[in-house]
Amino acid sequence: MAGQEIMIVAGVGCRTATSADEIEQVVRMALSVFKVSAGRLEALATEAGKAAEPAFVDAARRFGVPARGCTIDELGRVADRILTRSARVLEAKGVPSVAEACALVVAGENGCLLGARVSTPRATCALADGDGR
Repeated sequence: MAGQEIMIVAGVGCRTATSADEIEQVVRMALSVFKVSAGRLEALATEAGKAAEPAFVDAARRFGVPARGCTIDELGRVADRILTRSARVLEAKGVPSVAEACALVVAGENGCLLGARVSTPRATCALADGDGR
């Protein structure tokens, strides 16, 4: 839409039982690396199976944004646009990325990664901008 501000989406990949604190930490790391204000963040996205987990929902609440889920099919459709590939994720999920792919999916058809994902021991985060899905 003309005049609409570009949205910023944080895509998150994490291991089972990752805490809300660690999810918040990895998102804040990505915001810092790419010099984006937390106030510009419009959604936290992860794979659909983890989007309703309490820690992920709590992390989204801390940023005041919705928790969004992406299906494996959606992640597969943007696989050719990601920057970082994980053999472990490819084997487990059938897609080469979760964080980068989720950010791209929710950022919309014209979404663009701000750069490669950042990580903590249990979580990864990538930022994308776009006009939304």
